[in-house]
Amino acid sequence: MESKQKTVLLGVTGCIAAYKACEVLRLLQKADVNVKVVMTPSGAEFVTPTTFRALSQNEVAVEAIADANTPIHHISLAQEPDVFLIAPATANTINKLAAGIADNLLTTTALATEAPIIIAPAMNVHMWRDPSTQAALEVLRSRGIEIIAPEVGYLACGDIGEGKLATVEDIAERTLVELNRCRDLEGKTMLITAGPTREYLDPVRFISSPSSGLTGYLIAGEAARRGADVYLVSGPCELPDPFDVNTIRITSAEEMFAACNQIFDEKHPNAAIFSAAVADFRPATIAEQKLKKGTDLPATAAQGEPSGETGATSQAAVYSLDLIANPDILYSISQRKGDCFVVGFAAESENIIENGMAKLHAKGADMIIANDVSNPEIGFATEDNRWQLLSESGAEDTGTQSKRALAGVLLDKVASRIN
Repeated sequence: MESKQKTVLLGVTGCIAAYKACEVLRLLQKADVNVKVVMTPSGAEFVTPTTFRALSQNEVAVEAIADANTPIHHISLAQEPDVFLIAPATANTINKLAAGIADNLLTTTALATEAPIIIAPAMNVHMWRDPSTQAALEVLRSRGIEIIAPEVGYLACGDIGEGKLATVEDIAERTLVELNRCRDLEGKTMLITAGPTREYLDPVRFISSPSSGLTGYLIAGEAARRGADVYLVSGPCELPDPFDVNTIRITSAEEMFAACNQIFDEKHPNAAIFSAAVADFRPATIAEQKLKKGTDLPATAAQGEPSGETGATSQAAVYSLDLIANPDILYSISQRKGDCFVVGFAAESENIIENGMAKLHAKGADMIIANDVSNPEIGFATEDNRWQLLSESGAEDTGTQSKRALAGVLLDKVASRIN
């Protein structure tokens, strides 16, 4: 089947180097890339939209609403590209993007897109060196945005130093690399789990974990953007369904087990990533009505027995609860994985690598992602994490990165194994 032509959205901001964006556009077209252009009003002062319209053979977006018959422009633009390239990017635009400011069509589209973003800065050397600009660049890098550093050279203002736009050849090449990478899962099927499970004791209480589900959702969304047919089995969490992902919402570990096995049998995934924080145990019985303290659960006599109408004790009572093991999803799938590349997660509080490697061997997975949940900065419900990628070839430390960036790191590994 013929593959779909890839699309780059080229963002052009108000900079003397804006004319070089025309050359970038041409180089991308020579690589059979469909290029669409969005400009800031200042950018349109340096090179007119007519020029880019003639070169790209596409309409050029400058205003948020082109006419009454068009869809919401920043949303429709945001959904089209495989890569969003901003070249040149001024210090003004860079700082806006880092702060989440969306006051023109380009910055609004950047905020709305799910596509990978590449930024090629161009500015005066002193603006480049300014701490606010460097801090903004670090924020953008932490979000997984690629920065193509400017060169040292003679600048339009007459200064010599950093700030000259990178060569058009370098910008085009880096963009093409990202385009190829971002569709490296085309034609593949993936099974991914995310979030916690809930094991109910009664209608109002349950055993669970603090997992937000963010990691699994980011992995699923990134896999779909790379072209995979993704099936996400999610426990209860407040995140919206990732775009272009088949999302199956469940509550308990048994429901997740059943859903995963059904998808595995019917869809024959090329890879399965089990990032969900599945409860290891569930109550042996689920009460039909809310359990009452001191009446429905017996207290250990040695700790004091409940007395009076409220069930109060002279000492803190110790209640017992019968638990049974939940099915082991990772082990079950790993034992019959065949050609499927299986990745499990290990949330550890000590001996991270040792415990993770033990899990790798015990479960029969191809890779284990181990992380330290005792660290509040990279544990549950955080924006960042630090992983140990464990396989038979050893351990690889990712360092602390955003969970979005880590999703890309993992899928790079997966793609190299299943392609």
